[in-house]
Parts: sequence; C-alpha cells; structure tokens
Amino acid sequence: MSDPAAPDAVEGAASPQPAREVLVERLADGVAVVRLHRPEATNALSPTLQAQLAQAFAELAADDTVRCIVLTGGDQVFAAGGDIRSMVDATPVDILQRHTERLWAPIQHCPKPVIAAVCGYAFGGGAELAMHCDIIIAGEGASFAQPEIRIGIMPGIGGTQRLVRAVGKFNAMRMLLTGRPVTAEEARVMGLVSLVVPDAQVLQEALSMARTIAGMPPLAAQQIKEVVLAGMDASLDTALMLERKANQLLFATRDQKEGMQAFIDKRKPKFEGR
Repeated sequence: MSDPAAPDAVEGAASPQPAREVLVERLADGVAVVRLHRPEATNALSPTLQAQLAQAFAELAADDTVRCIVLTGGDQVFAAGGDIRSMVDATPVDILQRHTERLWAPIQHCPKPVIAAVCGYAFGGGAELAMHCDIIIAGEGASFAQPEIRIGIMPGIGGTQRLVRAVGKFNAMRMLLTGRPVTAEEARVMGLVSLVVPDAQVLQEALSMARTIAGMPPLAAQQIKEVVLAGMDASLDTALMLERKANQLLFATRDQKEGMQAFIDKRKPKFEGR
C-alpha cells in the first residue's frame, strides 16, 4: 500500500516539469549562450524544445545585461530538423493549432544581435533556425539542407522565404527542390554562411565575435539590426530614409557622445546603452 504522505500522493502536487531541452548561460561580458540540448534526438525541434527556445529568447530580449546572443547545438550537430514522429499522423488543423509562428516570433523579433554557431547538420528546421540569426559561423564539417520535399512536405518556418533572400532564386530552388545538403563552404559562397572555421573553433570564434559586438554601443547595434531587416523588403528610397532616421536618433544617446569624445581623447569608450 502506498504511503499517502509520499510526494507523488500529495493532493495538488505539481506535475513533473518537462526536461530542459534548451540551456541558457549568461556570461559576464554581456554575452548569453543558448544551447539546444536534445542530444538523444540530434536536437530535433520538438514542441517542447521550441517552447523553451521561445521562452529563452523572450527573457534574453528583456535582459539589459545581455547585449549579444550565441545560439548553438553543440559540437556534433546543430539541429537535424523537425520532430518527424510528432508530425507523421498530424492533420492540417493539428499543424495550424501548433502556431509555430508564435513560438518562433521571439527569435525573429529579438532586438539583439544573434550569432549561430553551427557544427554538423543544420537540416530542415535547423537550417531555418540558423537563418533566424544575424550571423552564421559554421564549422568546416557543417552542412545545410532543406530536405522537407523528400518526406512529402515543404519548409514551413521561413525556409523558402529566408533562403531565397540569402542565396538568390537559383541556389534556393536547387536546395529546396532536391533536398540535398550543401557544405559549409558552399553555403558561404552562396551567402548563407558568414564565416567557416575549423570545427573545433566554431564556438570559440562565435564567442569572440559576440564579445566584440557586446562591447559596442547596444542602441546602435539594435538600430543597425532593425534597419537592415526592415530595409531588405522596402524600396531603396524607403530603406535609405529608415537609415537616416535611425542615424539621427542615435545622436540623442549618451553613447554617441561617449564614443566620439573617446575617439578624440584616444581612449577606449565605455558604452552604457543610453
């Protein structure tokens, strides 16, 4: 007979919390590391992982001590795609009601620079996740693919739209219609990857770049990101207007005064984000 005083028998006891599939580490220099942590499933993007990823980015966006974010999946794999087992019997309404666009919105709209550190596979949703970032640093052994066509579907988290904007119609069509992966170097030549480094140096390189960015005035970094993303889909005249207005706005910041005075004084500036 069970002990009624045992924790699992207490009336109203909290249900077990889901396993942590996303780990967040805040470093002392304004950098945060977000790590996908589902190694038993090659970081497949389960509903739980996506929800935890959304929560992590929402919290980091609101944290003034964080100025740059590094997103990684580990040394062997970034993310091998969606969780197929959770989709195989799904109906259109099931997929609609998952509202993945809401889960991915905190990543898409994160105001802070985000660097993807990619080792191994970035396939399907993994490639789409990397494309949500602002800079992609890939290991020499990394590969990227949108293989959804091979299982009878197509990308659904921006793979058709962000990919064509990154690499152009013809490279995007080749990847989307064949489902075949491209190497890190091929991805760099296409314009999908910012930098290719030896596999063992990916996270180190990403952290080094993140520290450099975190040392910049955060308001200027945020304005640069906002204007670049907004201007991509605007006319050139409209985009240039957005750039001028953002540049003018930054002259109201303390960091602009500090940065220019430090340049004149030949000293290192101290940026406060104000």
